[in-house]
Amino acid sequence: MTAEVCFVVPGDIDDPDVPSGGNVYDRRLCQELAGAGRAVREIPAPGAWPRPDAAARADLGRSLAALPDGAVVLMDGLVACGVPDAVVPHASRLRLAVLVHLPLADEGGAGLEPLERATLHAAGAVVATSPWAMKRLIGRHDLDPARVHAVAPGVDPAPLATGTDGASRLLCVASVTPRKGHDVLVEALAAVADLPWKCVCAGSLDRDPGQVARVRESIGRHGLGHRVRLAGPLTGLRLDTVYGAADLAVLPTRSETYGMVVTEALARGIPVLTSDADGVPGTLGHAPDGTAPGLLVPPDDPAALAAALRRWLLDPGLRDGLRSAARLRRGALHGWDATARRMAAVLDGLGKDRT
Repeated sequence: MTAEVCFVVPGDIDDPDVPSGGNVYDRRLCQELAGAGRAVREIPAPGAWPRPDAAARADLGRSLAALPDGAVVLMDGLVACGVPDAVVPHASRLRLAVLVHLPLADEGGAGLEPLERATLHAAGAVVATSPWAMKRLIGRHDLDPARVHAVAPGVDPAPLATGTDGASRLLCVASVTPRKGHDVLVEALAAVADLPWKCVCAGSLDRDPGQVARVRESIGRHGLGHRVRLAGPLTGLRLDTVYGAADLAVLPTRSETYGMVVTEALARGIPVLTSDADGVPGTLGHAPDGTAPGLLVPPDDPAALAAALRRWLLDPGLRDGLRSAARLRRGALHGWDATARRMAAVLDGLGKDRT
């Protein structure tokens, strides 16, 4: 019989106002493990992670202390990595794995890197969301490669997007934070304002109010208020609707370990224009015939992004080729069941080789 998995997740995992790739990963993993017959005990950890207040830190410590010796514990890295004082004292008696969706320093977590290193060194296993991120964690924190694993997100099947006119409806799905590059997107869109397009930006507006203000100012300064819509967080049917109307998905990210919205778009046959930052090229991949289902540009380069947008908007042949490749790539994507099987293998190996 396989052991129960105790999964420590952020307290806002199901909050529709704060959707994130990490929360989607955690929720779908819980569902797929349980659906495969694995007992899963979800342990929500309310708090402003990775910098919780004293009460949230104490609550996490009590939750871990209540678990029996030898329990299999998977902790979301957003919760675990900033508080080694709460996690490390329990690491040696638990079969502990830490799931790192994004290194804390990559989202502006100044001063948190040493704390993350202490937590990851104490864990029995570290799980990254892409091979690129796995290698980066090993190098950044001098981790034993044998303890670090890549378990990529899956993607849910989705109907083919009908699009709008095949070209002009652009969609960016990402929280408005500096890392996601909305400021770069607005500058690029201003450079192609002579062409017909509209852009919907779906994502949280609460995580970095300063960045939201800067993006809104740029939209206004360029006179794009009637063409760029910051729609806020969208989930469920509302998100499906904007995906269904999209002709091109755009992700101008500066840093990304995987980029789940890339596969969400490809699952609908939508081509993707994104940066070649970090793990994104591997996520975009190629169709089985070797063709590219999207365009890659350097990160933090408005001119390059604008040039790619202009190509997309003016070249019907390019659009047709990318759309065909995206539909072929759609059929080769892995589902969340594959993610759950890979994670289960990592968890079942916990403690077997530790000294």
